[in-house]
Amino acid sequence: MAKSYDQYCPVAHALDLVGERWSLLVVRELLHEGGPMRYSDLHARLDGCGTNILAARLKALEQGGVVRRRRLDPPAASWVYELTEYGEGLRDVLHVLAHWGARSLRPPAATGDLEPGWLPGALRITLPSSTAGRIEFRIGDEVAGVADGRVAEGAVEDQDAVVIGEPPAFYCLMVDRDMNAVTIEGDVEAVRAMIASLPPVPAEIGAASR
Repeated sequence: MAKSYDQYCPVAHALDLVGERWSLLVVRELLHEGGPMRYSDLHARLDGCGTNILAARLKALEQGGVVRRRRLDPPAASWVYELTEYGEGLRDVLHVLAHWGARSLRPPAATGDLEPGWLPGALRITLPSSTAGRIEFRIGDEVAGVADGRVAEGAVEDQDAVVIGEPPAFYCLMVDRDMNAVTIEGDVEAVRAMIASLPPVPAEIGAASR
């Protein structure tokens, strides 16, 4: 059993629920997927997390009301895990945490750092749930977008703008807010508004810290 901080403090209580190693990464994967996942799929995505550790984290998250386990209807009839409404609230937490961590993280390498299909999950974490407009992203070999606050895998119909670039350029756009790092087709102001909705970058932190 994980030890509790045993403090009447919302931060301590939150860490009691999701502060154990791998717990927030389980939440990240469920957010990236945007829907329920089987245990085997979660385990495959969390490279380095042992089966006993993953089972323990899922059990703790379920007991804390963050995750629920349910059986899919036939013909699938598989057991899956998904975030509860309470757990979905961690999207905004991970959104801010991801931007905070990215400030001291190097840009991704051209190959090796990113798994195929990474872009939709990155958009779910990177962009706030209130993102307006219809923007398509063509980043390297990946295509995904946001349409009125919802992330879409693949092309976006009737898009306001299309953002084109390689993964390092996407990093510079989202982390350094450098719109010149990418090519923008269509409504540049729609992209500018999207960038303005991201957490502010303190002047003393940024490219110089990496």
